[in-house]
This record gives sequence, structure tokens and C-alpha cells, in this order.
Amino acid sequence: MGNIFAGSELVELGVQIEKNGRDFYNTVAKQAKSEKAKEIFQYLAGEEEKHIVVFGKILDSLEKYEPAESYQGEYFTYMNTLASEQIFTQKDKGTQVAQKTKSDQEAIDLGIGFEKDSIIFYEGMRKVIPEYDHKIVDELIQQEHKHLKQLSDLKSSL
Repeated sequence: MGNIFAGSELVELGVQIEKNGRDFYNTVAKQAKSEKAKEIFQYLAGEEEKHIVVFGKILDSLEKYEPAESYQGEYFTYMNTLASEQIFTQKDKGTQVAQKTKSDQEAIDLGIGFEKDSIIFYEGMRKVIPEYDHKIVDELIQQEHKHLKQLSDLKSSL
């Protein structure tokens, strides 16, 4: 079995996750009833936009990379599973999911789940990009942790 994803394809999935995150947060910001929720959602949409640019730069510099594996295809099978479970890897899902939310609380809970999923995916992605890009992805992971905390704090305050 050949590789399911090349490193560049995983980074492209990262771009799609961020685009869906941006669209999700922009949509729930428009629907928010709480001014505080609206502000945080707008901020997070802007952060996701920045991440799209960062992933674009990584994609431009990416070389073919083969991670160390216990058996051929192991790592790419793992990443395929993560990607198939990650709803935000599907085009236009951010807006679709956001439009179905019925409350700020539901939007916050969904955002928390998406941020957690992104962290897991990006930690896995780190293994398929060149070492010189690890620092960049580590920074993105830290930012996702920050977003998770902001959403958790918002949830506690509403």
C-alpha cells in the first residue's frame, strides 16, 4: 500500500482546517447574542486567517518527506484516520456547521472541539514536515492552545 498522503497534502488539509475555522468563527460571530462571544469569535476568525498564511508558507517550502515507520504506510494510515475524523478537513464545513448552531453556548462547545481536533492533527502533521518548519507548527499548536483557553474562559463566563 502506498502513502495515503504526502506531507504537502497534510499541510493542505491544515489550510482547509483553518479556512473552515475562519468561516465557522465568522458565521457564529454574526449570530452571537453575547457581545463578548461576538468579540472572541471575530478575534478567532482573524487568527485562523493568519494561520492560513503560515501554512501557505510551509507548503511553499515543503519537500517530500518520509517519516520513520514501524511498517510501510503506518504513519500515513494514522494521518488518514485523523483527517477523516476531522470534520473541518471537508470544504465549506465551517459555515455549514455554524449555521446549524442554536446558541452561543453550542458555538463555544463546537469551537472547543474543533480546537482540540486541530491540536491533535497538527501534532501529527509535525512528523511529515521538514524539521526547519517544526518551530512554526509548534507556534501554531501553542496558538490553538490559547484559543482553546479563550473559549473555555468564555464558556465559564456566560
